[in-house]
Amino acid sequence: MLDNPIWNSLTTDHSHLALGELTGQRLARRYRSEIGPLSALKTPTPEAYADLARIIPDGDIAVLFLDEPAQPPPDWQLLRDGALIQMLCSTVPDTPRIAEPIIPLAAPDFPEMLSLAALTEPGPFRDKTPTLGGFFGIRVDGRLAAMAGQRLSPTGFTEVSAVCTHPDFRGRGYALALVATVARNIHAGSRTPFLTSFAANTGAIRVYQQAGFVHRRNFELAVLKPPPSLSLQ
Repeated sequence: MLDNPIWNSLTTDHSHLALGELTGQRLARRYRSEIGPLSALKTPTPEAYADLARIIPDGDIAVLFLDEPAQPPPDWQLLRDGALIQMLCSTVPDTPRIAEPIIPLAAPDFPEMLSLAALTEPGPFRDKTPTLGGFFGIRVDGRLAAMAGQRLSPTGFTEVSAVCTHPDFRGRGYALALVATVARNIHAGSRTPFLTSFAANTGAIRVYQQAGFVHRRNFELAVLKPPPSLSLQ
């Protein structure tokens, strides 16, 4: 399940959110654009890239986790790449004590969540990303200081994602407390938490290790834009 996590999320628990499955594309899947650009290929073949191009709205992108550096068809644009690591949390973490309460986030919080994500760039985060659920936050004097939540959901696993802290509130242990809280919530649902991080983000990785996450495998990120003539119009 975790060796192709986006594909397996979009063909199992999140199949109802998948572009591709309902439009007859056999080799590619993508989340709806309002949720985010995470996309997957069954295998990275020219035919799969062609299927993917047909489900990307014109002007939008695809974000892929690949086994090897991307080798898309020559008319695609590679906008960003980089080494990723996948981490797994097999044991229930303790939640460190912090001064502020950790609270569940819901629809009234979505505008602030979008603003915090735009400021801190924890990964793709769009208008409907929060609807994936499992989000918790910390408020300081009414301001949303930090948050974390859930994203991919291949059967038996749930990804911890959108871990971010406003620059005004860093250094207070909020990220660790939130990652542990989200992971505990996932474990409570009889699923195993995992997450994905840039390999170069050593500060974040240390936090994840403190919460009990261990390295599982590496991926290669590819942020791609298909030729306009092939995209969904």
